[in-house]
Amino acid sequence: MLVFAAVALSPLRALCEQRVERVASGGRRWLSRSSAPKHPKEERRGGPVFQYAGRRHRPKHKVFVWGFSYAGALGIPSFVLPDSGRKKCRKHQYTPYRLETEHQISSAACGYGFTLLSSKTLDVTKVWGMGLNKDSQLGFQVSCHDRQKSYEYVLEPSPVALPLARPQETRVVQVACGRAHSLVLTDAEGVFSLGNNAYGQCGRKIVEEEIYSGSHVIHKIEGFDSPVTQVACGQDHSLFLTERGQVYACGWGADGQTGLGHYNMTSHPVAVGGDLTGVRVQQVSSYGDLSLAVSQDGSLFGWGNSEYLQLSAVTEDLQLSTPRHLPLEGVGKLQQAACGGTQVAVLNDKGEVFVWGYGILGKGPNLSEAKTPEMIPLTLFGRSEFNPSVRVAQIRCGLHHFAAVTDRGELFVWGKNVRGCLGIGKPDDQFFPWRVTVPGHVLDVACGVDHMVALVKSLT
Repeated sequence: MLVFAAVALSPLRALCEQRVERVASGGRRWLSRSSAPKHPKEERRGGPVFQYAGRRHRPKHKVFVWGFSYAGALGIPSFVLPDSGRKKCRKHQYTPYRLETEHQISSAACGYGFTLLSSKTLDVTKVWGMGLNKDSQLGFQVSCHDRQKSYEYVLEPSPVALPLARPQETRVVQVACGRAHSLVLTDAEGVFSLGNNAYGQCGRKIVEEEIYSGSHVIHKIEGFDSPVTQVACGQDHSLFLTERGQVYACGWGADGQTGLGHYNMTSHPVAVGGDLTGVRVQQVSSYGDLSLAVSQDGSLFGWGNSEYLQLSAVTEDLQLSTPRHLPLEGVGKLQQAACGGTQVAVLNDKGEVFVWGYGILGKGPNLSEAKTPEMIPLTLFGRSEFNPSVRVAQIRCGLHHFAAVTDRGELFVWGKNVRGCLGIGKPDDQFFPWRVTVPGHVLDVACGVDHMVALVKSLT
């Protein structure tokens, strides 16, 4: 059963206390007419001067955000606290908006009203957070007025301090966000968790009546058979994939989403068994109360909530507490899986996408429920006689919407357009995959409840 977080929409007192540092320049570089080489005719006409990028020019990595902005999850302060040029706040950003950052962001994750960004830099600061921070899911963000208090709303990307033993030798590989907790995966010092641990989702002992607001606790999770290579957050549970292909889980288990054979809470990572016993897994996925795993031989395994037919291939029950192999016909060898609150998508080695479950699945308004996988035609992702080799390279899922990135770096979205999270320029739901206009080659995307983040490489 899905439980939604209550997000306060008028945090004006907290917002007004936060110091906002504005970027003076929009990043554009202009050539003055006195310094740029001129063509004689151009000089006589007084027309524009153009200069082409040289061979040494390297494409820049950019970050674009869109969706619901009022809690600060987009990291644009002027959307929440209007500047002198804007009289009203902007609650919804319906198209991609560039987030100014000096760092090369390599991983992004969207939680319920907050965002984490990370870079593989060896600098001391490697992770930045923005948005809702009532449970310290972005760490302790020091207030400029009272250093003993932490901001509950962070309006711009702010450093998240990790307790690293060797900060200048350790890189952050990935970040993940749940409803009110976060996971940070490093290459040399394991996994760190922060935020709400009421159900054990942070992989540490549950403390009754623990106060999470203004917490300094950042926990290093241990107990794995080998180094962790991927982390995933469900609504209130966590999944970990190790180098040996073993899946571990902890947190809320009322729908069986931890896959540990029971429906209780688990406060430390435990190896997942069932049909995954002896199977080497290459990817795990979760966002709501359903968990999925793709094995190295391309098979799919699932456990957790099945109220919306997500696991109907193996059960008619509403929950499964133990991983089961899902015998899907006609989908081929799988590469990736993604699941939200009510729907599932898988991607095979041919670049084809299959969907099932309940909601807007991407094949029009007449298909809102499916027990078995339905293939979305590749023509909807841009394949044509002029581009016959187009294929989908990545799939992602928010709570009620999907995203797909093609091998051409184009981003397509479909599903419920909650507060403008699709980025298609309008508030309407989208029943077929629709291309999002992003200036550049999309490398990866992160989907949330009502906002998204895209990592983009510029074309020039």
